[in-house]
Amino acid sequence: MDTPSNKRFTQDHLETVTDAIDTGRLYHVAKMLNTLNHQDVAHLIESSPPKVRQALWQMLEEKHKGEVLQYLSEDIQSNFLESMNVDEVVAATEGLDEDNAADLLQNLPNRIIQEVLQSMDKQDRERVERVMHYPEDTAGGLMSTDLITVKPSITLDVVLRYLRRHEELPASTDTLFVVNRRDEFIGLLPISRILVSHPNTTVREIMITNIKTIPVNMPEKDVALLFERHDWVSAPVISDEGKLLGRITIDDVVDVIRDQADHNMLSMAGLSDDEDTFASIQKTAPRRNIWLGINLVTAIMASLVIKLFEGTIEQIVAVAVLMPIVASMGGIAGSQTLTLVIRGIALGQIGRNNFQWLLRRELVVGMINGLLWAMVVALATALLYDDLKLSWIIGMTMILNLVLAAFVATVLPSLLKQFGIDPALAGNVILTTFTDVIGFFSFLGLVTWLYL
Repeated sequence: MDTPSNKRFTQDHLETVTDAIDTGRLYHVAKMLNTLNHQDVAHLIESSPPKVRQALWQMLEEKHKGEVLQYLSEDIQSNFLESMNVDEVVAATEGLDEDNAADLLQNLPNRIIQEVLQSMDKQDRERVERVMHYPEDTAGGLMSTDLITVKPSITLDVVLRYLRRHEELPASTDTLFVVNRRDEFIGLLPISRILVSHPNTTVREIMITNIKTIPVNMPEKDVALLFERHDWVSAPVISDEGKLLGRITIDDVVDVIRDQADHNMLSMAGLSDDEDTFASIQKTAPRRNIWLGINLVTAIMASLVIKLFEGTIEQIVAVAVLMPIVASMGGIAGSQTLTLVIRGIALGQIGRNNFQWLLRRELVVGMINGLLWAMVVALATALLYDDLKLSWIIGMTMILNLVLAAFVATVLPSLLKQFGIDPALAGNVILTTFTDVIGFFSFLGLVTWLYL
């Protein structure tokens, strides 16, 4: 998460870079850029307009490019990778964890991927291909094969001597993985237990066996929930046969959680997951036009309902003033429920066993809020127009719209998921259309029935 100090840090560097580029002091920028850590460089690039972004990338030394690429959004990654030849891509992926290297390569055309893989040494190629074999959004796509395994029969003294043979341990190593001769996972050996136990103790005596493992095909969002629930730093990934395939570490899970949060936030506005804040006009305009077009269709639907009652609106001017209130209240109430339900589904909290209770709760809440605000709006209408009949109509319409909004907002996410549609992406558009159409139709219909 960006703290105020981090934001200030980025803005200060961005101002320095922009001023230096404008005045031609590129050596100063290059020197500063290549001394920052890779995450800060990536953040600086993402925070820059296209012209400055390209200049920064050109000034970045080749040895840093691979590390920086892995921290950039997919859209920006793709832009830079497209400008690189095969040798440059190979150099950039050299030394990266295989899961990060696989993520980078998946942004390239298949022909280029094969050329890059063929240019790698055999060991690196096999590791990357093993990860790329699994879908990107599963545990297999997240896992790294860079881990340390031990057998249960050896002593801790042997384990320590084995660890000392390594120049360094894999990143985020908090535990060793215990396997049998068939490479089947049987337990974990935390580093903390090794340090406090007697050297002659065997691994079998102190290893942890009641461990929940991660199936290789588990969706990444379920992996993130497990890490959150159990406070894991790392976890084993196993095949259907129980063989240890790799491990997932907390840094990968943090990326998943951030990506999911970005997805939900941007989807609510009809934007893609990899939306670039400083993307070019040519890219930004078409992406936004898609959902603007969809919204236009839904707005026309609501307008057609209003057109059915043109005569009513012409004769009773107050109706035109009160209509937006009904639709707006239904839309807000429905959005509250929709957001809550989508979040519950994402966290795995909503299922068949508790869905009916949730639906009843939302209907009751909708009824209570409908009654409350119906009285407020009805009173205001009576004071403004001195018309009790119109007050009664708008009050009844308010109750009806809030209850129906609660019903639709609760049921809609599950229905959309059954049809393979992302609720975060399409839920708000459908819900708003429904509350507008129902609100306008019920209000104008009652007015027409009782007045004309």
